[in-house]
Amino acid sequence: MTPPSPQLIRSRDNALFKDLRRLAQEGGAYRKQGRIWLEGDHLCRAALVKGALPQLGVFSETSWNQGIRMGADLAAQVVVMPDALFAGLSGLESPGGFGIVVPFYSPETIQGQTPTVVLDRLQDAGNVGAILRAASAFGFHQVLAIKGTAGLWSPKVLRAGMGAHFSLELVDGVAVEDLKSVAVPLVVTSSHRGELLHKARLPWPCAWFFGHEGRGVSDELAAMASASVRIAQPGGEESLNVASAAAICLHASAAGQVT
Repeated sequence: MTPPSPQLIRSRDNALFKDLRRLAQEGGAYRKQGRIWLEGDHLCRAALVKGALPQLGVFSETSWNQGIRMGADLAAQVVVMPDALFAGLSGLESPGGFGIVVPFYSPETIQGQTPTVVLDRLQDAGNVGAILRAASAFGFHQVLAIKGTAGLWSPKVLRAGMGAHFSLELVDGVAVEDLKSVAVPLVVTSSHRGELLHKARLPWPCAWFFGHEGRGVSDELAAMASASVRIAQPGGEESLNVASAAAICLHASAAGQVT
């Protein structure tokens, strides 16, 4: 398929450029615009492999002139801009040279029987992205973000997720009452109570709760859990980073299914 003829953008005052810069740099812009900015080879390739259809392909002049056209043949529109202008658009220290814009999609319903991760008001985008990677790696296909959690499709979470987004069903802005739709056992971690993780018989499928970096899972959510476990820490540290704890717990669940 032949890419559409590119539109040249040369001014920071261009309306499309301003919209793209917001999409690339502002955490909540994807909700307002109903679309997602993906930059660089890894994220663009991950989306395209999973069948994402770009609305727009965006290229620096150098990339375009070098024949880098990833996603351009599928895009409804292609734009090319000077390298310096693309650098002003990019949210990266080293701009990727090209990006695509794909529609924002959020499932309308929660899948009740699916292995699930519930994020309770996590603030750090790096932690959220790392947990999405662990969820994808260990067979947890659905991630629910309680209101107050960093936007799952924000640029920083996307970069930290390293393409895991496109293997998951992600639901933003979930209310506590919405969790009534989750029909699998709910499991929560604690630093000081519950059965040791490596000795516990973990249910499968299940839903793991992971909470705020400082305050942990809320009392309201913890009360909903059917099991509480703690991770052995013989080294004596007070607590683990939430992304590290999540990876350990999700791996324990996955390992329990391997025969």
